[in-house]
Amino acid sequence: MYKKILIASRGEIALRIIRACRELDIRAVAVHSEADADSLHVKLADEDVCIGGPQPSDSYLNIPRIISAAEITGADAIHPAYGFLSENPHFAEVCMSCNIGWIGPAPDIMQKMGDKAVARKLMSEAGLPVVPGSDGVVENEESALKLAEETGYPIMIKAVAGGGGRGIRIIRNGDELKELFFAAGREAQTAFGDGGLYIEKFLKNPRHIEVQMFGDGNGKVVHLGERECSIQRRHQKLLEESPSPGISPSTRDRIFEYALAGARYIRYGSLGTMEFLVTPEEEIYFLEMNTRVQVEHPVTEMVTGFDLIKEQIRLASTGVSPLLDTVFSPRGHAIECRINAEDPDRNFKPTPGTITFYHPPGGPGVRVDSHLYDGYTVPPYYDSLLAKVITWGEDREEARRRMIRSLEECVIEGIPTTIPFQLWILRNASFIRGDFDTSFIDRIQQ
Repeated sequence: MYKKILIASRGEIALRIIRACRELDIRAVAVHSEADADSLHVKLADEDVCIGGPQPSDSYLNIPRIISAAEITGADAIHPAYGFLSENPHFAEVCMSCNIGWIGPAPDIMQKMGDKAVARKLMSEAGLPVVPGSDGVVENEESALKLAEETGYPIMIKAVAGGGGRGIRIIRNGDELKELFFAAGREAQTAFGDGGLYIEKFLKNPRHIEVQMFGDGNGKVVHLGERECSIQRRHQKLLEESPSPGISPSTRDRIFEYALAGARYIRYGSLGTMEFLVTPEEEIYFLEMNTRVQVEHPVTEMVTGFDLIKEQIRLASTGVSPLLDTVFSPRGHAIECRINAEDPDRNFKPTPGTITFYHPPGGPGVRVDSHLYDGYTVPPYYDSLLAKVITWGEDREEARRRMIRSLEECVIEGIPTTIPFQLWILRNASFIRGDFDTSFIDRIQQ
């Protein structure tokens, strides 16, 4: 087993990994920017190293400084968490070339699944249905126009290196395509360092369903059930739950079969997520694969009882995990709400600032993953996620009511947060019925 792990991230997920390390008797090293010197993950780590200024390019995205921190502290391995360098195959290769363990999938798999066009091709070969669209990168405007006519409007232009809902444009006619094609390419180049674009048919009102995968890299793969991720704003997830309230048992089984087939085909190793779109007619289409731990992984942990981070570390360190011999058997229902430093009344404008008072919720069936404390200053340089509140119930209604009670108990003073908006969602009649899709937020805000 590894003796010391460096966590190449920040905030609540860095703290989550530190806690897993403690339970495995592994020392944890926190790296941090100057802006995060007082962050809770820094305070609770066994060791910490400042790796640069507030801007991510000077710190959390600076590979040489992270590697230097690992070498100085004698870390056996690096956990990339999510965000920043978590899906960067070059970072994984550098770690391995420096004899530092990599807690994640193989770099070549990250490379293939990170290129959305390549991923579509591979999953099609594995027998998964993919959304109609381009077979690879669309090279120019003329090719895009021709393919769009063949596919039929509306379409979506996507960055091949995109992620987190970024790099996506919905195009409804040829004039819009002419106007936005080059702009989208420039935006993708700036955001991801790759201006490649591909085209997919725009599916109206689908559900977004993802499946938690765990594999050993040698062809042995298990799934740990699905998560419903359709409650989104601008392609960013706000609320997740498991199991999905809106798909039939037969559709659920088909999604699991596709997820297992895809992960086996590429011989996936470590934690990962296969993502699908499901139409109102319950047609299933592969969307993408995330080759990292997801923000919403606690939802799966609550209904399965497994610590996914501990098993990810155990597998990377020893090559084995009891999780690989698990038969999926969920219990109850779990819901996660993401609490962000944003003001819903001002078009979700980010609200960095100082937390003057913080009181997390508690009680039966409640979990809070957060790096907040009284007096903590939320910096303006990073993702706005403050906390994840997760509730479990014997059924969906109990989990929903517990979430309402928990958010009403949760007190974060000093800055506006999205708690009022989450409560609005939880009390919405369509949400209560489980009758929603990816257009839900747009519809209720009209």
